[in-house]
Amino acid sequence: MNKIKNYTLLFFLFFLTNCAYEPVLSNKNHKFSININTINGDQKINSIIVNNLKNLNGEEEYNLILSSNKEKNIISKDSKGDPSIFELKIRVNYIVNKDGENLIDNKINRKITYNNIADKFELENYEKTMIINLSTNISDKIITSISEINE
Repeated sequence: MNKIKNYTLLFFLFFLTNCAYEPVLSNKNHKFSININTINGDQKINSIIVNNLKNLNGEEEYNLILSSNKEKNIISKDSKGDPSIFELKIRVNYIVNKDGENLIDNKINRKITYNNIADKFELENYEKTMIINLSTNISDKIITSISEINE
């Protein structure tokens, strides 16, 4: 039985190493750059998005107007009335224009629900991590939407 497990493991490792899987956004050779014109809203979210967009340097230049907000709600409370489940929502509105013409006017909403953690420091760190992850996901969506019109 142990030999079968070893052969199965070897079989999967062989096929996984020969797989040509590549994440969609791993190709960082975009043919455009983004100038940030106006930024409104949550500073932490905006700074994460702007830092991800700064790495783009191509020939085509697009202008971006960015507005974001963050909302934290209590979804559920325990029998004592203390929060037990939270919901974190991030909303980003963005407009991409070039030569005075609006090419994209879009809204992106992301949310996550999570359980309360007794240690408030750990809860705060968890929320910061979720904000970073959701904001990075949003910046990837912005890059993808611009890539689609740039082709």
